[in-house]
Amino acid sequence: MKALHLTPTPQLREDTPVPTTPPAEARIALRVAGVCDTDIQLARGYMGFVGIPGHEFVGEVLECADESWVGKRVVGDINAGCGVCEDCLERSGHHCATRSVLGILGRDGCMAEQFTLPTRNLVAVPDQVPDEVAVFAEPLAAGLHVLEELQGRGQQRVAVLGDGKLGTLTALAVHSTGQDTTLIGHHESKLAVARALGVRGLLESQLPDSQVTYDLVVEATGNPLGLERALQLVRPRGTVILKSTVAGKLQVDLAPLVIHEVRLVGSRCGDLQAAMDLFSAGAIDPTPLICARYPLARAVEALEHAGRKGAMKVLITPEENAHA
Repeated sequence: MKALHLTPTPQLREDTPVPTTPPAEARIALRVAGVCDTDIQLARGYMGFVGIPGHEFVGEVLECADESWVGKRVVGDINAGCGVCEDCLERSGHHCATRSVLGILGRDGCMAEQFTLPTRNLVAVPDQVPDEVAVFAEPLAAGLHVLEELQGRGQQRVAVLGDGKLGTLTALAVHSTGQDTTLIGHHESKLAVARALGVRGLLESQLPDSQVTYDLVVEATGNPLGLERALQLVRPRGTVILKSTVAGKLQVDLAPLVIHEVRLVGSRCGDLQAAMDLFSAGAIDPTPLICARYPLARAVEALEHAGRKGAMKVLITPEENAHA
């Protein structure tokens, strides 16, 4: 079968063996995959990953011990925990010490004609949710995870740094709860998309000369300098949520963290069912973020396109009729 491999250099291979279906897992045929900034960082050496990348997907279950899943469209939680430890049994398993992570850690990903994932990770896609909406479930869930830091705090002034895919989806998620939300970036075209979806968007150059501070700042720039900027924008005793993953090592002055008693919170994956519920209700439409579509046979080009300055969401499908 066709699959994109990081060796670590990206290359398409057509001789990849079709995966076998482990017990308690499902074998899934790809319908559409999204290229994430993490995939780009993996291709640059992040995590030292070698294998098939990809973790944002909509697929159709081909084989599963639980036959009720066969034929269904699905998305899936990317963290495959052991299923028996305390973290798996009492929480989400996102921090299981022996977990694999789809297309990121110890498990081949979805940029292939077929792949596998534990059945317990699957979330069904409702009939009314198109593939090109459902493929955003994983990044939207990551954005929704930010909301846990807002629970019980009342009205907050929230800034999301980074007008890329994750930043825009995070701003949409926060905005959907009625919070005072501002997306800050460097690309007028991207901010225009966010504004059309109802989110306030500001260019960095449009910020007032006087120091503006926010109760909570989400750093989603994908840039090593993003954390430093977030610390400049958060108020004393405010909160910075770090979303970016980058291949390089961060060098940042953490003195403001101490001086201003700022909380720094790492944030990764979220609840896919919550994301799917929002899509099902028509509360969020992410499709304006799509900038290109490629067939799997041109997955190397898709990865390159997604890494271009200003690119938004690039999709990969197994069909040859996709268009850039």
